[in-house]
Amino acid sequence: MAQSPTSRGQSARASLLTVDDDPAVSRAIARDLRRRYGEDYRIVRAESGDAALEALKELRLRGEEVAVILADHRMPRMTGIEFLEQAMDLFPYARRVLVTAYADTDAAIDAINLVDLDHYLLKPWDPPEEKLFPVIDEQLRAWSAAERHPVAETKLVGHRWSARSSAVREFLARNQVPYRWFSSESSDARALFTAADLDDPELPVVVTPAGDVLVAPSDADLAERVGLVTRPSADFYDLIVVGGGPAGLSAALYGASEGLRTVLVERIATGGQAGQSSRIENYLGFPDGVSGAQLTERARRQALKFGAELVTTRDAVGLDVNGSARSVRFADGSTLDAQTVILAAGVSYRRLDGPRLDAMAGRGLYYGSALTNVAACAGQDVYVVGGANSAGQAALALAREARSVTLLVRGPSLTQSMSAYLIEQVEAHPRVRVRTSTVVAEACGDGHLEGLVLRDVTTDATTTVPCGWVFVFIGAVPRTDWLGDVVVRDRYGFVPTGPDLLQDGAAPPGWPLDRPPYHLESSVPGVFAAGDVRAESAKRVASAVGEGAMAVMLAHRYLEQL
Repeated sequence: MAQSPTSRGQSARASLLTVDDDPAVSRAIARDLRRRYGEDYRIVRAESGDAALEALKELRLRGEEVAVILADHRMPRMTGIEFLEQAMDLFPYARRVLVTAYADTDAAIDAINLVDLDHYLLKPWDPPEEKLFPVIDEQLRAWSAAERHPVAETKLVGHRWSARSSAVREFLARNQVPYRWFSSESSDARALFTAADLDDPELPVVVTPAGDVLVAPSDADLAERVGLVTRPSADFYDLIVVGGGPAGLSAALYGASEGLRTVLVERIATGGQAGQSSRIENYLGFPDGVSGAQLTERARRQALKFGAELVTTRDAVGLDVNGSARSVRFADGSTLDAQTVILAAGVSYRRLDGPRLDAMAGRGLYYGSALTNVAACAGQDVYVVGGANSAGQAALALAREARSVTLLVRGPSLTQSMSAYLIEQVEAHPRVRVRTSTVVAEACGDGHLEGLVLRDVTTDATTTVPCGWVFVFIGAVPRTDWLGDVVVRDRYGFVPTGPDLLQDGAAPPGWPLDRPPYHLESSVPGVFAAGDVRAESAKRVASAVGEGAMAVMLAHRYLEQL
């Protein structure tokens, strides 16, 4: 049982949470904490991991902060380490302390890596003035000095059928910016318009926690106003990572941890396609699965911890070779120079081709974006286009709220592109059905999506179905057009590397070095490719993470030879 954070009638104070399954120990540590810190912090205690998680969720929903979490290691059903691993997703900036017996110090040391543990406290902690309070004092000082995201919410006023409103909503969600959505037709929206002296403004309208009002902002303006980093701190780096998917985040993390001055530049938000996955269940180390957003946020925090810079809303438009320097040009006219570059921009979903389909993008038809619309699809009949893992994960996520989800697959079955474990889940779900050998031929509707024309690829017969929601997860188009002729690409736009560049065992034409290209090196020395953008890549999260780390190792080898 957890002591409710609302039951004490206190507000606006950060909390110290303690969890121990022994009621006597739980009361004792809470008593000591309250005696020393009760005037400045709310003390919340729980007697199980589940109860503690419920208390943390309540605090998170109320927009409050948690400064320190103390968890006993030996608890039934959920160990202290398992609890802290889940707690860090709710309050990533809370300091984490594991309370353990002397015999469990090895587990505590392991937890330093697993849950980024800040300290472990040995039982017994008597006298608290010598063993407990100095530890908590140190953690509170570190928590107070740390830079934390503001809890206050951004307000977003838009319309369901406004494509730009949908894009801004997705931008905020993927960048982990807390926001609240208001329909432009609601009384709350009208009150905001009145307060901001706006009369029938262009949508969307964004009100930041500081009270700034942005009318139809660009991604760059929005990012800057809600506290995202949009400008690099320097002009020259050891390593530029282009793209913030699993490969890019891995490269940034390992580059920074190994001492390279590293900057990651991302067009929209970190995570890539994997960041939009509702649940990844075949990634090593997560037996119960992990959402793409959780995995991305952990990787992002980890990269920042080691000193990497993460810069958003930077759209790369060109790559230049200037002697030993590699220059990345951006859409705003700025450039960034480095000795090495890792291309990890990933792929985008292929667009549907047919009458009125482009016009419906953001107006009922969405490329990716399933997770931000799950609640809005409650009680609706939803269609998902695609037969790979991302489509299957989206279908299962939407089926939690939708009345029905129909998966449209061009091929004769799911076995060609979807993992076996996911096929079993899709086929077993009572609200998900699979329609094979089917493509979307046309969209129907006036101003927003109202129906789809479906075509059977084997018989060419068409049927029209009513539809207000369709999510598209088809194909893989690499984001490499901006490379032009500087870097060799294959006919599909992917970047060949290493052995794939060799011709009869020799280096490619124009290769300036005596050695052949390294395994992940492109046709330009010092420019590497990792993840989905690389030709012949495995198109899996685990392989992308591995390639990001390997690319950094090869970049080190390249730098040593300069």
